[in-house]
Amino acid sequence: MSALPLLPARRPVPGVFVALGLTLAIGWLVVAIDGGQLFNQSTTVSLLHVAAGLGFVAVGQTLVILGGSLDLSVAYVVSLSTLVAAETMNGSNAALLPAIGLTLLVSAGIGLFNGLLVTTVQINPFIATLGVGLLLKGYLDSRYDGPAGSTAPALVQTLGYQRVGPVPLSFLLLLAVAGACWFLLSRTRFGHHLIAVGGDPEVARLSGVRNNRVRVTAHVLCSLCAGLAGIYLASRLGSGAPRVGTEGLYDLESIAAVVIGGTALAGGRGGVVGTVGGVLLLAGIDAIFNQLAVDAFAKQVVRGVIIIAAVAVYARQALRKADR
Repeated sequence: MSALPLLPARRPVPGVFVALGLTLAIGWLVVAIDGGQLFNQSTTVSLLHVAAGLGFVAVGQTLVILGGSLDLSVAYVVSLSTLVAAETMNGSNAALLPAIGLTLLVSAGIGLFNGLLVTTVQINPFIATLGVGLLLKGYLDSRYDGPAGSTAPALVQTLGYQRVGPVPLSFLLLLAVAGACWFLLSRTRFGHHLIAVGGDPEVARLSGVRNNRVRVTAHVLCSLCAGLAGIYLASRLGSGAPRVGTEGLYDLESIAAVVIGGTALAGGRGGVVGTVGGVLLLAGIDAIFNQLAVDAFAKQVVRGVIIIAAVAVYARQALRKADR
């Protein structure tokens, strides 16, 4: 039995929500001056759909980063998941549940492989998950030239397009997944162990924590979240898409959302609440720039500036705490 005390998980820095509020307020003003309207129903729905796709991946990424690891294969897992789901369904509602089950099983298997490479083989997480991502890329490039399969109509109608008012069902599912992960981190032994491993692996090991098991589990959960994102994107697209994950930059975007949300890249500090704020901030910037018809290059410049600023702010806060 572990001797590690069950301490509360550290809360994410709330500054991301202040930044989100300021961004949306300034964006609303600029768009209004330009003659547009930021907070109409179509823009809100589009913003939340974007947030849902990125959010599933980012929530999973939060878990591995909290544990002191990383996953660069998630974009390819997303792409593969859309194909597994759509090809298994093949347009049949009867195959909906088996397709979802198979997709999550394949995703979990990739996460397990990632986790074993990082823990048992002791390959650096950056190299291990990048290598797995390239293996998946080779498979996707050699087998698919374009969309394949057909998503079950029931999934398209519900997860893909159904809303509760202006809020898509997919975004509500994201909130449910984020809530489950928050509970996992703050109220379970696994969550406390994960944060302990990310904070100081040696102290965690001496306290009785099975570091390898915790990190492998985090990688499996991360890939499962990427699989959920793939199922969601298949419901939106109506078919599998072999490049949707990489074209959406879900690997780098998910890491950016995690960092903006206050989770330390070194692990041991942060949480999924801040990550959801980071996801909404990135989706909000997209919505504002789309309304202003800003080119893609400017979008990436602004995102880069925001990420650098966020890391700088959190680094200064950490130094101040260390000096006390």
